[in-house]
Amino acid sequence: MGRTGLEDALQRLDNLTHEEARMATAQVLKATHTVDERVRGVAAMVIGVDDRVAKVEDAVTSVKDKVTGVDERVAGVDNRVADVESRVRGIDDTVASIDKSVKAVDDKVAQVIDGIQAILSRGESI
Repeated sequence: MGRTGLEDALQRLDNLTHEEARMATAQVLKATHTVDERVRGVAAMVIGVDDRVAKVEDAVTSVKDKVTGVDERVAGVDNRVADVESRVRGIDDTVASIDKSVKAVDDKVAQVIDGIQAILSRGESI
C-alpha cells in the first residue's frame, strides 16, 4: 500500500464527501419544497379567510344600510308625533276656551237661579 493506495483512499474520501454534500443538498431541497408547499397552503387559507371577511363586511354593510333606513323611518315617525303633539296642544287650548265659556254660562245660570229664588222668596210670581 503505497502512495497509490493513499491517493485512492483520499479519492474515495473526496467522493464520499461530495456524495454527502449532494445528499445534504437534496435533503435541504426537499425541506425547502415542503416548506414552500406549506406556505402555499397557508396562503390559500389566508385567501379563504380574506374571502370570508369580505362576505362578513358585505353583511355588516347591508345591516348598516337597513339600520339607516330604520333610523330615517323613526325620524319620520318622530316628526309625525311632534305634529300630533302640536294638534293636541291646539285641542287643549280649544277645550280650555270652551271650559271658560261653559263656566261663564254656568255663572249666568247661577245668577238667573239666584234671581228667581229671590223673586220666589218675596212671594212674587214669575
